[in-house]
Amino acid sequence: MTPLDLSRRPPRGPRELLPGLNLLMAARTVDKLRATLPGGNIGEYQITGFSSNLLNSLRIPEAWLRAAIARADSDAEIALWIREHSDPAHYPEINAKLEAQTVGDRSNDSTYLARYPIAKRFSAETSHLDVLAADDAAAFEER
Repeated sequence: MTPLDLSRRPPRGPRELLPGLNLLMAARTVDKLRATLPGGNIGEYQITGFSSNLLNSLRIPEAWLRAAIARADSDAEIALWIREHSDPAHYPEINAKLEAQTVGDRSNDSTYLARYPIAKRFSAETSHLDVLAADDAAAFEER
């Protein structure tokens, strides 16, 4: 796959899915890893956090997925690779954990609020996935 420049556009949203793979954050994680390939630019994004937690939950080393992405021609190939290297029976549990993380869980975390100041606009019950999407929109609206 070609590298991405995430200083020009955000990665896919946290709820966007890879073809045939019902797994939140996977498409976003793929985009961020594509941005770390030679010629890419990860910009202000990072792998640590939701993406690294996803990879840990799947028991897929970051370097393995990055190498698979570098070799792949399509998202469908990546989705197949992820399914082959993880247990799809765990996807519903992983998705539920991702959706369950809320603004309220981190409302007293100054590091979180500095990284995602837009979180202050949301109620405590709002999923952090919504904050990620809003943060992307705000960051690229300013450009």
